[in-house]
Amino acid sequence: MVKINCLNPIAKCGMDLFSDQYEVTDQLAEADAVLVRSASMHELELPDNLLAVARAGAGVNNIPLDRCAEKGIVVFNTPGANANGVKELVVAGLLLASRDLMGGYNWVKENASDENIGKAVEKQKKAYAGREIQGKKLGVIGLGAIGAKVANVAVSLGMEVFGYDPFVSVDGAWALSRSVKHITNLNDIYEQCDYITVHVPLLDSTKHMINKESLALMKDGVVVLNFARDTLVNDQDMKEALESGKVSKYVTDFPNKDVAGLENVITLPHLGASTEESEDNCAKMAVKEIRDFIENGNVKNSVNYPACDAGKCAWTARVTVCHKNIPNMLSQFTTVFAAKGINVPEMVSKSKGEYAYTILDIAENVSADMVEALSAIKGVVKVRVIQG
Repeated sequence: MVKINCLNPIAKCGMDLFSDQYEVTDQLAEADAVLVRSASMHELELPDNLLAVARAGAGVNNIPLDRCAEKGIVVFNTPGANANGVKELVVAGLLLASRDLMGGYNWVKENASDENIGKAVEKQKKAYAGREIQGKKLGVIGLGAIGAKVANVAVSLGMEVFGYDPFVSVDGAWALSRSVKHITNLNDIYEQCDYITVHVPLLDSTKHMINKESLALMKDGVVVLNFARDTLVNDQDMKEALESGKVSKYVTDFPNKDVAGLENVITLPHLGASTEESEDNCAKMAVKEIRDFIENGNVKNSVNYPACDAGKCAWTARVTVCHKNIPNMLSQFTTVFAAKGINVPEMVSKSKGEYAYTILDIAENVSADMVEALSAIKGVVKVRVIQG
């Protein structure tokens, strides 16, 4: 029986995808796999028997990726599952920043008891006048699942869209409207766009990418939207830009003590993926990833190990190996089986940074001493046998 531990509530439609070979446990120490949404795992003791962690969402800054890789724990996320929900909220952010909808709404609410509110409206509404987004220039930084959807919907709303992503995938490029202008110099986004929205992962290279220097390049009165990660923006630099008028509005889905309540800052309580559809999609994708990995050894959408897919095992047994990405590993693996006179008819191996992952389909049963021999090879992190 495969044991699953849920650190956060996971949508029932996802959990229902587990077969009767799986059971949910409250004990992390006995879990073979973990499902998580926002709970932090950095302080948790990760058991040696843990095989995988699936994040029902895109961001994985709540998971100790390096420590997981070192222990041979494959970490998955669900890119694109919540993309539409975030896209729709970005559109709402564009409109909230352009039209003083909240100011108008609050005025009506505060004056609801005024018997002459209908007449007062005609005098008051000019205080909440805004501007239209049609014809304005939008810069989209990051053209992954979310960024591409934002770019495409902005085109359909009549905006002139500039897209920047030096690492855009082939699938991402195909998903883009041909009306999106591909920008190769990020400074062009900063200098030309009326609205700038950021959709990149939080890395050392992207932390505080919106800062004093990048803000100085932007047009006066620019609108900046951040629905990706809190610390992509330097809050102190943003505060100064707002005070000077360089930035007219800052829209963020990540309120904190530095920006919440500031004038011309629209803060939302991390609502990007908070839709029934997004939560369902993330749950279903996470469970499917766990099942394919547990049952077939396949890795898809991992953030710390390479994608590696060998389909379903058609041989007697399948062996998977998490290992360091160093020379001469594959020949050592096959030597272990050759010493027993066993053929390896199918093998797939992929690498990603410091780590690699290999799937070997074996024509005979795999004995405990073979697993021991594989595990003893320098650079091997974890060996697992899946019966065919």
